[in-house]
Amino acid sequence: MPANTTAPAEKKVRKKKGRRARLILIVLVLALVAGVGYGAYWGVSTVRASFPQTTGSIQLKGLTGNPVEVKRDDYGVPQVYADNDSDLFMAQGFVQAQDRFWEMDVRRHMTSGRLSEMFGKDQVETDAFLRTLGWRRVAQQEYDTKLSPQTKKYLQAYAAGVNAYLEGKGPKDISVEYAALDFVHDYKVEKWTPVDSVAWLKAMAWDLRGNMQDEIDRSLMASRLTPKQIKDLYPPYPTATHRPIVDEGSVNKLTKKYDPNREPSTETGAGSAIQGATQGAQAQLARLSDSLDRIPALLGPNGSGIGSNSWVVSGKYTTTGMPLLANDPHLAPMLPSLWYQMGLHCRTVSASCGYDVAGYTFSGMPGVIIGHNQDVSWGFTNLGADVTDLYLEKIAPGGTYLVDNQQKPLVTREEVIKVAGGKSKTITVRETNNGPLVSDRNDELEKVGKKAPVATSAPDRGEGYAVALKWTALEAGKSMDAVFELDRAKDFKSFRAAAKDFEVPSQNLIYADTKGNIGYQAPGRIPTRAKGFDGTVPAPGWDSKYNWKASIPFEQLPYEYNPKRGYIVTANQAVVDEKKYPYLLTKDWGYGTRSQRINDLIESKTKDGGKVSTEDMQKMQMDNSSEIAALLTPALLKVDVSDPAVREAQKLLEGWDYTQESDSGAAAYFNAVWRNVLKLAFGNKLPKELRVKGECLNVRPPDSSGPVDDLNGLVRECGQRDADSAQPDGGDRWFEVVRRIFNDEKNAWWQTPKSRLDPATTTRDQLLARAMKDARWELTAKLGKDVTTWSWGRLHQLMLKNQTLGTDGPGIVQFLLNRGPWNLGGGEAAVNATGWNAGGGDYSVTWVPSMRMVVNLKDFDKSKWINLTGASGHAYSAHYSDQTGKWAKGEQLDWSFSAKAVGASTVDTLTLTK
Repeated sequence: MPANTTAPAEKKVRKKKGRRARLILIVLVLALVAGVGYGAYWGVSTVRASFPQTTGSIQLKGLTGNPVEVKRDDYGVPQVYADNDSDLFMAQGFVQAQDRFWEMDVRRHMTSGRLSEMFGKDQVETDAFLRTLGWRRVAQQEYDTKLSPQTKKYLQAYAAGVNAYLEGKGPKDISVEYAALDFVHDYKVEKWTPVDSVAWLKAMAWDLRGNMQDEIDRSLMASRLTPKQIKDLYPPYPTATHRPIVDEGSVNKLTKKYDPNREPSTETGAGSAIQGATQGAQAQLARLSDSLDRIPALLGPNGSGIGSNSWVVSGKYTTTGMPLLANDPHLAPMLPSLWYQMGLHCRTVSASCGYDVAGYTFSGMPGVIIGHNQDVSWGFTNLGADVTDLYLEKIAPGGTYLVDNQQKPLVTREEVIKVAGGKSKTITVRETNNGPLVSDRNDELEKVGKKAPVATSAPDRGEGYAVALKWTALEAGKSMDAVFELDRAKDFKSFRAAAKDFEVPSQNLIYADTKGNIGYQAPGRIPTRAKGFDGTVPAPGWDSKYNWKASIPFEQLPYEYNPKRGYIVTANQAVVDEKKYPYLLTKDWGYGTRSQRINDLIESKTKDGGKVSTEDMQKMQMDNSSEIAALLTPALLKVDVSDPAVREAQKLLEGWDYTQESDSGAAAYFNAVWRNVLKLAFGNKLPKELRVKGECLNVRPPDSSGPVDDLNGLVRECGQRDADSAQPDGGDRWFEVVRRIFNDEKNAWWQTPKSRLDPATTTRDQLLARAMKDARWELTAKLGKDVTTWSWGRLHQLMLKNQTLGTDGPGIVQFLLNRGPWNLGGGEAAVNATGWNAGGGDYSVTWVPSMRMVVNLKDFDKSKWINLTGASGHAYSAHYSDQTGKWAKGEQLDWSFSAKAVGASTVDTLTLTK
C-alpha cells in the first residue's frame, strides 16, 4: 500500500470526519441493541463490511491498459484516470457500485417492474403499472436496434466494472440495507447488465413527461367546474411580462404554418367528441391519477411539476471576460442525492481515449450527464414539451377495440410478477395502436359515465372507456448515444449534433465554450398533432384523426447562438412566443416566475457597465424573492382587521421586502395566508379527486341549487389526492390565476359559502380577511401564540429520507437511515426553489435544487459545485450527507478539474490493476 501523502491541513479535516464516522457507528450499534434487539446481528462489522476501499490497490479483471487511478477528495468525490475508453468506463462502474450499489439495484428493479422481488406484496400494484408501461422492454429494444456499437461497448465495460465489484460479495458486504432486508427474506444480488443502465433513462423520462397530470386534472375538473372556470385555472402564458427563452435564432427563420391557439374544429364534431368522451371517463381518470401517485417519483412530485434553473452569461458581461454557466435542477429530495459527482479523465485525449469530462452522473449509468469537458460546458432544465397523450378507447367483446368504425384486435402479453415471501402474480397487458391500456391497472374496468352526456360522434359507452397512453419514450431511441456525444463535444456544431440524438426526455440545453461562445438548443422527439387537437385533454382513440402525425424536425426546433442580449435563461418558462413559432410545443409551460426573476437580476447587475462574477451567480441561485408576495402584501396590509391577534400577525408584513429567509416571521405568515387564500378561493371548489386525502368538506352536490348561505342539503366529501400532488399546489400557475382576477374585486372566485364559523364572502378583501384569520390560528397551533417567535424555516423544513427503508421500513431503521431536518429559506417558484405544496396542508419541502454548479469557462478549476447530500450511499459513511449543511447555506465547494488541481485536492488514491 502506498504511503499517505496527504497534506497536514487535509489530514486534520480527514481526522475530524473519521471521528464523526466512528461516533455514528457507536450510536448505530447502541440504538440497535437498545431499540429492537438487532445488536447481535447488526453490529459494527456488519455496518463496516460494505464500506469501500479507497486507498491501496485492487485487481480489476478485464482492464486492458495501464493501471487506473481513482483519486478522491475530502468529500469522497472520485476522479478517474485511465488510458483507454473501456478501462475508463469499467472503472466508473466499479467506483459507482462501491458507493451506490443499493441505490442502483433498487432503480433497476423499479425500471423493470420488479420491486416486489425486493420488498414484497405491497409493491405488486406498482410493478403491474410499470410492467404495463414496459420501460425495460423498450430499453432492450434500444440496446438491440438503436444504439451505436461504441455506446454498447461503453455500456458493456461499465457493467463489467459493476460486476467485478459484486464478485464474491454477499448482500451484507454491499450495503447495510441488504442486512435489514435479509431479516425478511434471503435476497440474491444479480449481475448488472447494459440494459439496466439504458432503462434508467426511461425513469428519468417518466418524471419529465410533461403535461400528463394536467391533462388528467383538467378532465377531472369537468365534474365540478364549467369550461370557463377550468380555463380560468389554466391561463395563457404571460409572454408580455415573463420573457420566453428564445427570441433570436431559429424561430425567426421559420414561416408560420398554423395557429397554435386554434380552437378545436367543430366541422367534424371534434370538440364535442373530446368533451363528451372525457366526461364519460371520470372514474377511469381518477383511478389512473391514483395509480400515478403510487409510481416512485424519483425526480419530483407529480403535482408541482418538476423545475430547474440554468443560465449562461457571455464574457462581455462577466468579470472573467469569458462565459459563466449556472445550473440547479429542482428534483425530489432524496438520500442519497440523485446525482453522483465524478470526473472521467483520459490521461491523454486521443482516438482510443476520447474523454476529459467532469460533472454530475447517475449512479447506474456511464458518462456524465451535466458538467463540462475541456472545451465546452452544458446544463439541463426540463423543456416540458407535451410528449404524452391519453386516448380514450372503446373496448369491444372478444379482445378488440374500435377505430374508424372498425374492430381491431388488442395486442396482449402476459407478465409474471414474482413476490418476495409470497405467490407470483400474472397480469395481462393490453395495447392499442395508441399504446398500453394504463386503465387496466385498476382492480377492474369500472362502468363509468352513466349520466354524463356523450356527443353523437362518440361510441356508446357500454362498459366504459379504457385509457391508453401514447408517449414518445415508449418508442426506442438513441438518447444513450447522446450522453457520450455531449461528453465529447468540442463546439456548438458537435453540441447540437449530440442534442439531436437526445430524443427523450425533451430538455432545454444551454451551452458555453472556452472560445467565448454561448448557446441554447431545444432537443427532443416532440409530436405534431391533428388540427383541432392540442393535447390538453384526452382524445377519442376511436377516431384516427387524432393520431400523432409526425415529429417536429430537429432543424426546426428552437435554438440560439450568441444572442445580442449576451445571456440565455432557461427555467421551465415558454421556449418561444407561440405566436412566432409554427409548431405547438405544449400548452402547459411553467409560468416564468423564476426565469423572469433571473433575467431581472442579470439585467440589474449588468446595467451601466456592471459585470457578473462567479459569486454573483451563486447569490442568484439563492434568491428567495416571492413574486406573489409582492402582489398580495400591499392589499393584505390594507385589510381592516379588528381581531387583535390577527392584527399582530398582519404587522409582520409591514416593511417586509418579500424575501423568504429562513428566519423571517413575515415569510411564515405570508405563506400561510397564501395557502389559505388558495384553499378558500379555489381548493374548496375542486372535485375530491384533486383535493388532499384526509381533508373533508361539507359541499353542495354539483347538480343541486340553493343560496350560498344555506347550510342544508350539504354532503360530506373527502379528498383523494396524495399531499405532494394535491391542488391547488401554489406554484406559479396559481400566481398567474390570481394575478388575472386580482383587480376584479367581485370576481366569482372570491365568493365562498357560509360555514359554521364564518359568514359567506362576496369580495376579494373579505376573502383575504378570512384567509388572514385562518392563517393566524393555523400558525398559532404550529408555531405558538407569540408571533415574534415565528420563522419560515420552522415551517419550511427539509427531511432527507432514504428512498426505500427510510420511508417504509421499521421506525428504528428510518431513524438510522434518514437525516434532518434542516430549516430552509426559499419557496415555491422562487429562484431558490425549495418547493412545497399548498394543497397538501403542509409547508415541508417537497422538491429542491438537487445540486448547484457554476462553471467558469476562463478557468475550470475556479468553478464551483455542491450536491444535496454526499458521494456515498452508505448510511454511516462520513460522506453520506457531508455536503448538505453547506448546500442549505448556499455554499459551494471548489471543483477541481485539471490534473494539477485534482492532485492538490486528493486525499485518497486507489489503484485498479489488471
